Amino acid sequence: MKNNENIENNIEINDENVENNVISDDNTEDTSASTDNSAEEKTTELTVEEQLEAAKKEVEQYKDKYLRAVAEFDNYRKRTLKEKAELLLNGSEKAVCAFLPILDDFERAIADKTEDVNAIKEGVQIIFNKFNKTLESLGVRKIETEGKDFDVDFHEAVAMVPGMGDDKKGKVIDCVQTGYQLNDKVIRHAKVAVGQ
Repeated sequence: MKNNENIENNIEINDENVENNVISDDNTEDTSASTDNSAEEKTTELTVEEQLEAAKKEVEQYKDKYLRAVAEFDNYRKRTLKEKAELLLNGSEKAVCAFLPILDDFERAIADKTEDVNAIKEGVQIIFNKFNKTLESLGVRKIETEGKDFDVDFHEAVAMVPGMGDDKKGKVIDCVQTGYQLNDKVIRHAKVAVGQ
C-alpha cells in the first residue's frame, strides 16, 4: 500500500510538474507573442516615423518649389514693369530717328540765303515728299476723303452742306482737316463737310 501511495504521490507530483510545464509553456508562448506584438508595434512605429520624415521632406520640397516659383514670378513682374517703362520712355526712338534727316533738310533750307522763290518752293516740295515717304515707312497713311461716302469710322462731320442734290447726299464734300491711320488704327479722324 505504501508503494501505491508513493506511486500516487509520484503521479500527483508528475501531474503537477506536467501542469506547471504546460503553464510555463503557455507563459512562454504569451511572452513570445507579446515579444512579437511589441516587435510589430516597433516596426509600425518606425514605419509611421519614417512616413512622417518622408512627409516632412516632401513638404520641404514643395515649399522650396513654391518659394522659387514666387521669386521667379516676382522677378518676371519687375522685369516686365522695367521693360514697359523703357518702352514708354524710348518707344518713339524709331520715329524720331526717321525724322532726323528731314530736320537736317530743313536746317539746310533755312541756312540757304537764296532769293529765288522757285528754288525755295522746289526745296520745300522735296522736303514735304520726303516727309510723306518717312510717314508711310512708319505705317502712317492718309485717310482718303475725296468722293467717298461718309463713314463714322474714318470721318468726323464738322459741317452739313444742304442743297447739294441726291447724288451728293451722305458723301464727303470737302475735307477741312486730313485724317491719318497708323497701320489699321485711326489715329486722327478726317474732319469733313458732308452733303445733306
